[in-house]
Amino acid sequence: MTTTTEAAPETRSFEADVAKLLHLMVHSVYSDKDVFLRELISNAADACEKLRYEGLSDATLLGDDGQPRITVTLDAEARRLTIEDNGIGMSEDELADALGTIARSGTKAFMDKIAGAKDSGDSHLIGQFGVGFYSAFMVADRVEVISRRAGTDTAASWASDGLGTYTIQPVDIADAPARGTRVLLHLKEDATSYTESYTVERTIKTQSGHVPVPIFLKDTPDAEPKQIADGAALWTKPKSEITAEEYKDFYRSAAGQFDEPALTLHYRAEGLHEYTVLAFVPETKPFDLFDPDRAGRMKLYVRRVFITDEAQILPRYLRFVRGLVDSNDLPLNVSREMIQESPVLAAIQKAVSNRILSELDKLATSDTERYLKIWDNFGPVLKEGLYEDFARRETLLGLARFKSTASGGAWRSLKDYVADLKDNQTAIYYATGTDLDRLATSPQLEGFRARGIEVLLLADQVDSFWVTSGVDYEGKPFKSVTQGLADLSLIPLADGEQPAAAASDAVNTFIAFVKETLGDAVADVRASDRLTESAVCLVAPEHGMDRQLEKLLAGAGRLDAAAKPVLEINPRHALVERLSAETGDAEVRADAAHLLFDEARIADGELPVDPRAFSARLMRVLQRGIN
Repeated sequence: MTTTTEAAPETRSFEADVAKLLHLMVHSVYSDKDVFLRELISNAADACEKLRYEGLSDATLLGDDGQPRITVTLDAEARRLTIEDNGIGMSEDELADALGTIARSGTKAFMDKIAGAKDSGDSHLIGQFGVGFYSAFMVADRVEVISRRAGTDTAASWASDGLGTYTIQPVDIADAPARGTRVLLHLKEDATSYTESYTVERTIKTQSGHVPVPIFLKDTPDAEPKQIADGAALWTKPKSEITAEEYKDFYRSAAGQFDEPALTLHYRAEGLHEYTVLAFVPETKPFDLFDPDRAGRMKLYVRRVFITDEAQILPRYLRFVRGLVDSNDLPLNVSREMIQESPVLAAIQKAVSNRILSELDKLATSDTERYLKIWDNFGPVLKEGLYEDFARRETLLGLARFKSTASGGAWRSLKDYVADLKDNQTAIYYATGTDLDRLATSPQLEGFRARGIEVLLLADQVDSFWVTSGVDYEGKPFKSVTQGLADLSLIPLADGEQPAAAASDAVNTFIAFVKETLGDAVADVRASDRLTESAVCLVAPEHGMDRQLEKLLAGAGRLDAAAKPVLEINPRHALVERLSAETGDAEVRADAAHLLFDEARIADGELPVDPRAFSARLMRVLQRGIN
């Protein structure tokens, strides 16, 4: 029977301080206007899920239309956007209750109602706090809702401009959906892009393409609907039913990459928290890998509804990982942009991060070649975790790979390094810099090379930070070859030779002269046991800052003044012995002292202290040599 009415609309006030609350909703709670589509489609999906549940006990509610669907209709001429579902629908009282009281959620009440029901765990309900609907006022200056509850022969409409009041009235069922709810948005002038097919389709696929209800789009009110989402999410399928090609296509779509995934991780966690993870490690470096904000790119879904890609699901040193987490029990609250504060998400973050590192560790063992390709691309980023993530430092050290003086250009693990420790070696030695070739030829390495001691060559900027953070591996501390005394006397030379005799008195006298001549330019001048070929080198004081870290901080303006270096002189070098024997011309010895210091600076990648004075001294020495 068809029911009509001539009753005038009844105007009511919202049960809240609506002017302030709606302003908060529109301008504060949501940071992205596109979110309104997500919220309205989520509500529509909820309505379809409620019908599915109630249809289990009353099949007549489904009628002849048992397939759930959501239809989005565009009307550019009228500047209108419509979202319609064939779900459970609402009566007039339910409209007033659900939409007339802000922050009262029909979904929440429904879940409370069925909390003890046998099938409640299978009811995929999304919204929990009843405020998402009002995000529509970000883009619409008027919203109309027409709804007909399943199994009834009456319909009602709700309308508001979002300024403090709404109207509600019965409507002819001929003007309502056969079942379900129709939401009509009269768009603002600056929101006409939401009548463009491309914009709406892209937004829906990005934010709601995986809700459990098929979504159709009509470009115009008279157009044939086309399906743009099939209601099936790839990550909800068993891994055995998904092909490598499907994973690759999904990765490219979700990550915005055109390569293939180097590692795919797909699993479902059950227990205290239930969620699904689909994550990919790219084959190539993403363009934003070293973006200053170091933001992650994992998307967060709740029951297949996109929530945000800014939830920091993974620590920043895993920001190269692309993919998503879909939670079954993460609460949706009034501030979805602040959902990362949820303790549920915190537990998910910890578990997912550990699982990804565990998978990388397995790959490092099972397929070394594949793993090293990943390390080539993302090693510098992973090493940020050595500085930032103390709890996982041991795991990250196990994953780390290094070039060294013994690797011949190949990658070495710390496990490999420790296995080759020399007798009496108590530390893991390293050299930091910006260029591997220069590091490999640094004069500071000579004494270590002569004893066959492996030195890690660390050429990434982050290396200068994590090695100074008190890290150790299997009880062996990391020690810079450019800091403090080398202390190599207890380690025999590799060729079996005996250590050279102590410096002669003449050499010691010359070293003292150099120290006096250089004065405040250096912290100390001393004989070196780390040099075997070069005459001089610079090192940092024992308790001073590593020289490479000092350069980085100074370049970033975070260091007021650099510490004075220590000049080490090779007492067995022929030039040093010759200069030590020259006791007549004080000017020659003074020039030699300054030139040795500048030579050490140049070998360390720095300029002479005074380039003009360096040039004059060099000219004087050359002229004396020619004469």
